[in-house]
Amino acid sequence: MKQGLRILIVDANPLRSAIIEEGLRESGLTDLVRIGATNGLVAEIERHDPDVVVIDLEDPSRDALADMFLVSRHVKRPITMFVDQSDSASIEAAVEAGVSAYIVDGLKKERMQAILQTCVSRFNAFRKLREELDEARSQLEERKVVDKAKGIVMRLKGLSEDEAYALMRKSAMNEKRKIADIARSIITAAEVLK
Repeated sequence: MKQGLRILIVDANPLRSAIIEEGLRESGLTDLVRIGATNGLVAEIERHDPDVVVIDLEDPSRDALADMFLVSRHVKRPITMFVDQSDSASIEAAVEAGVSAYIVDGLKKERMQAILQTCVSRFNAFRKLREELDEARSQLEERKVVDKAKGIVMRLKGLSEDEAYALMRKSAMNEKRKIADIARSIITAAEVLK
């Protein structure tokens, strides 16, 4: 794991927090910030700008997991959560909330580096998948727009599908714009002229 990571530790229990801090320091991670409560967590994360968030809740409530959902959606950082006991519903809620590593009864300083490394790796892999999904959705949406614009050009100009696409492509190249932008302009103009 790369050194120099800033880690925000969220733990109201000083003894448990000390275990986390000691384990992180022993693995070479020294840029640590500790806060004692989850209230106002988004603001604290923005203020400290950590690379990773480590939360120790002992026994997470549904409200705490709902807060984690808001936090993970807003701050987009790897989150490791330590709990003493859990059930399948809590685990599922934590994963849905975007917690990258949900560790039940595993707060041991010797495991901190491996757990954090897994957390960061899982977060990065999930982020990459999300970016790929967003890109695929964007491409599909652009394709739909281009197809709709082609239909408009075919109808108005009496062209074949290939001819309509070639005309739109030529226009995009001449104007140094993406074909999807040209397609959006065609659709907008057609709606205005209805």
